[in-house]
Amino acid sequence: QVQLVESGGGLVQPGGSLRLSCAASVFAGSNALGWFRQAPGKVREGISCINDSDGRTYYADSVKGRFTISRDTANGKNMVYLQMNSLKPEDSGVYYCATGPFYQYSGIYRCFPPQFASFGQGTQVTVSS
Repeated sequence: QVQLVESGGGLVQPGGSLRLSCAASVFAGSNALGWFRQAPGKVREGISCINDSDGRTYYADSVKGRFTISRDTANGKNMVYLQMNSLKPEDSGVYYCATGPFYQYSGIYRCFPPQFASFGQGTQVTVSS
């Protein structure tokens, strides 16, 4: 059974940074991992994903250049991180760690659609002054 536990959310001022962490109990090398975001009244969207087998990454246009996804599988760990810099109020929402299959569309690697995902419980990120 997949288990994903997020941490690191909170309140931050615009322009600030946060680092989200996710401990994943999935077999390393068999899945893609990623981060989804859901703002109030909006659909849950994949903002960054990383393919486990080759490290390929995807970033939504809204976060490209500001967010960085990374993995750590050393010493038996299976962690995925999201470093978020230059945060904006529109980055606010609940952030979910997720695992799913390798996915590409029109030859471009992307986050797997939410209907194919398993999610953690989520962590709230609020960007406000």
